Amino acid sequence: MAEALAQVARVEGLGMVTIRADLARAGDAIAEAAGLALPEATRIVTDGSRSLGWMSPDELLLILPAPETAEAVAALTGALAGEHALVADVSDARAVFDVLGCDADDVIAKLSPADLAALPEDGLRRSRAAQTAAAFWRIAGGWRLIGFRSTADYLDLVLHNAALPGSQLAPR
Repeated sequence: MAEALAQVARVEGLGMVTIRADLARAGDAIAEAAGLALPEATRIVTDGSRSLGWMSPDELLLILPAPETAEAVAALTGALAGEHALVADVSDARAVFDVLGCDADDVIAKLSPADLAALPEDGLRRSRAAQTAAAFWRIAGGWRLIGFRSTADYLDLVLHNAALPGSQLAPR
C-alpha cells in the first residue's frame, strides 16, 4: 500500500491565550509578559515551546504548554492593567493539528486558497481549511493548523483525506 502524503496528528496539551489590545500602546508590556518578541503583522514568533502569533491588528494568540496557561493569563492581565484589553484562555475552543512530511504542502494547498509559496518562513496565515476557519504556519517538517474545536472532527477528516496516498498535486 502506498504511503500517505503526510502524517496528520491531533496535538494535545497546548494552552492558547487570546490577547486583544492596542498593540502599538501595549506591545512592550505584552512581549514582556508573554516572554516573546511581538510578531510583525501576519507573522509568528516561536521560542522553544511558546509561540506568539499575529491574528489581526489588535489581536495576538499565545500558544504554550497547557500547564503554563493560567500563569500566562495572570501575567498578561497584570501587564495590561489600565489598558482597554482582553486576555482570555481559549484553549478549550481550539483544535490543533500537525501535518508533517515531504508532501505536507500539498495537503494544506488542497484545502486552502492561500498561496503557500508566498508565505514567509515565519508567516502565519488566517484562511480556511476546506469550509472552516483556520490558521496555519510552518513548523519543522510541515505545518501546524488551528481551527475551532467545534469543527475538529471535520478538520481531522478533510486533512486525512487530503493526505491520501497517490493524491499529490500536479507539479507547479
